[in-house]
Amino acid sequence: MDWWMWFVLGFALLMLEMATPGGFYFIFFGASAFLVAMLDLTGIIESAWMEWMLFSIFAAGATTVFRQRVLNRFGPRMPNEDVDTLIGEVATALEGIQPGAIGKAELRGSSWTAFNAGSRQLERGQRCRVERVDGLTLFIRAAEPGSSSH
Repeated sequence: MDWWMWFVLGFALLMLEMATPGGFYFIFFGASAFLVAMLDLTGIIESAWMEWMLFSIFAAGATTVFRQRVLNRFGPRMPNEDVDTLIGEVATALEGIQPGAIGKAELRGSSWTAFNAGSRQLERGQRCRVERVDGLTLFIRAAEPGSSSH
C-alpha cells in the first residue's frame, strides 16, 4: 500500500475515534497507520506484508500499553459516592410487619421486600424511613410515631 494510503487510513481512524463515545481504541490504530506511513515514506519498509504486520503490532502494542492510562486521564469520571441512594427515603408499609420480620413496602411506586428494623410493629399504610438497603431488601423503621400515608 502506498504511504499516502496509510495517512488516509490513519486520518479516517482518528475521525472514527472522534465520532465514537470514549472508547479510546481507534486512536491507537490511527496512530499506528501514521507510523507505518512514515516508515513507508522513508523507505524503511517496502513490502505490503511487512506494513500490515507492523501496523498490527503497533496497534495492538499501543492499545495494550497506553489505553488504560489514556482512560484514566481523559475517560469519563465515575462518582465516588452513590448517585441515587434510597437511604433516608420514605416508604409505605403494604402490610403489617412485626419487629425483626420481613414484609412488603412501597417505595417510588415499586413493591420492595422490607425488614422492620424498629422495635414497634409497622401497620399497613404507615410511613417508614429507609435506614439501609441490602440487595433488594429495605431495612425500615417507623418515620414518625403514629403517622400514616392516608
